[in-house]
Amino acid sequence: MTIRSGPVTVRVPATSANLGPGFDALGLALDLYDELTVEATESGLHIDVIGEGAGEVPLDDSHLVVRSMNLAFDLLGERPGGLWLTCRNVIPHGRGLGSSAAAIVSGIVAARALARGEDRLDDAALFQLATDIEGHPDNVAPALFGGLTISWVDGAAAAVQRLDVQVPVTVFVPPTPVSTQEARGLLPDSVPHGDAVFNAGRAALLVAALTQAPERLISATEDRLHQGYRSTAMPESYRLVRALRVDGVPAVISGAGPTVLAFARGIDAALPDGWALHHLDVDARGATVHP
Repeated sequence: MTIRSGPVTVRVPATSANLGPGFDALGLALDLYDELTVEATESGLHIDVIGEGAGEVPLDDSHLVVRSMNLAFDLLGERPGGLWLTCRNVIPHGRGLGSSAAAIVSGIVAARALARGEDRLDDAALFQLATDIEGHPDNVAPALFGGLTISWVDGAAAAVQRLDVQVPVTVFVPPTPVSTQEARGLLPDSVPHGDAVFNAGRAALLVAALTQAPERLISATEDRLHQGYRSTAMPESYRLVRALRVDGVPAVISGAGPTVLAFARGIDAALPDGWALHHLDVDARGATVHP
């Protein structure tokens, strides 16, 4: 057994997927973090949840962090007799800021660290496992690697291209969540060819805008594939996006929503009553381990 004695702490950033036109492909890591501290024990399972999800998420082996850890332990070929976990959650749940991706990534990264398994489970294997658990790579990619990520699946193999970007971000977080499953259920089975062409061009432009041409962000964040279809599930968010864009602010629905993300500062006055606001920067490191 190579299980490490003593605690391991993993810090994972919030993420925003899609960014407007980059549906299921683009993701951005943000400097808002969940932190997981885990220690191997002889037996049993103890979970403390502090912050987001406290009193709501399960405290048994169905907890997403624990499920992810156990899948990683299976690949590593060993697992401890028991676990003691403390989850300090800051990323809002059900708001389109990658809380499930953060839980998955923190679990598999912590399992590798506990098992001293870097030589048995490299970053590519971690990314593949995280994608398999989440079902798509757009949030787990920036959660693992930081920065701006373009992710896709070749056959069954998850792939990613990471880019460094620095852009100011303001997020408006509504008080009521929307489930990803509900938001995806509103999408049509097919879209007009013209809309697909439009989004392909805007997604390509968005990569250029985020890396070298920020003056193009208002055009680059236009979308015809998903935001309009989901507007009935988050009407207030959609109204805020439209109002900001009328004022020339590049604003989008973050992930499956209902959080609104804007590539701008100085727009605090647009905050609806009862919503939370965060001024964020791009996280460049992704998941980090602190023994």
